[in-house]
Amino acid sequence: MTDFLRQETDDGSEKVISFQVGKQEYCVDILKVKEIRGWLGATPIPFAPDFVSGVINLRGIVLPVINMRHLLGNSVDKDGGRDVVMVVEISEKIFGFLVNSVSDIIDVKKSMVQGVPNVAADKDKGFVSGLIAINDRMVGVLNLDVVAATILDSVT
Repeated sequence: MTDFLRQETDDGSEKVISFQVGKQEYCVDILKVKEIRGWLGATPIPFAPDFVSGVINLRGIVLPVINMRHLLGNSVDKDGGRDVVMVVEISEKIFGFLVNSVSDIIDVKKSMVQGVPNVAADKDKGFVSGLIAINDRMVGVLNLDVVAATILDSVT
């Protein structure tokens, strides 16, 4: 299933931050998100993969910005003008994720996370490790290790 809920609170829940990519909602462990910034553009990098929007300078650190619409197959949805960059740390590497918006902070228990149907397994390359049904919403649990591996494999 997923082990993204690593440090549960006393009531057995973990806080995740949800965000929109196209029409889909995803979430990640809130402890992995270091900062959320408005999107002001990036410096393009020649011959970078399509999902790399470029780089930004974050207080002296050159940070690659990953367009999550392209990476997750939602590239038909155009930039919304109110996009944000989530600064995320994965295995001591820092990335900027360009997303449509940040939605919510959610308390999630492991029992709420359901498996991903096999029909999506090949298409999403394992990017989504689970699904959470909350009211009328279906939130995909983003597997940050797979995302980081995909990014690093594409640029090396």
